Amino acid sequence: MAELTGRRVAVLTEEGFEDLELWYPLLRLREAGAAVDVIGTGSAPEYRGKYGLPSRPDKTIDQVEAGDYDGLVVPGGWAPDKLRRYGAVLAFVRDIFAAGKPVAAICHAPWVLVSAGVLKGKTMTATIAVKDDVENAGATYVDRPVVRDGNLITSRKPDDLPDFCRTLIAALAE
Repeated sequence: MAELTGRRVAVLTEEGFEDLELWYPLLRLREAGAAVDVIGTGSAPEYRGKYGLPSRPDKTIDQVEAGDYDGLVVPGGWAPDKLRRYGAVLAFVRDIFAAGKPVAAICHAPWVLVSAGVLKGKTMTATIAVKDDVENAGATYVDRPVVRDGNLITSRKPDDLPDFCRTLIAALAE
């Protein structure tokens, strides 16, 4: 397993996140030695996942900068539709992406990347429900468990989490 001691990773959260897509990467990253902060929009002190698991942010988006982190995870569920409405979230995503740091998005999470305007020319995957959105944003959609295109790492669904996390950890270890 890759050693991530000294690496800092942000995980975005909002109401309706897909429980496994937040908690599985968060725990795997911590297991690999990374310091992980859960970052909320500030709309609530705690958010509930689709299946009821709570997520209490360590910080809010107005308290962080891209330079504070070595990578970013955007979980899916319905939270991405809320996250994409915050200009500060989109700026954070753009800044991390522009710095060449790993940005990992799963399931519906590419909605945030679409709104951040970072997908043009990228090859990626996502849940089939957002295929048209990512293609209209200039990305090439492929149906695979995980796709890495430079610093962009994407997966389709919770079943893909093992591949998603292995690819993310390897990218962060580089």
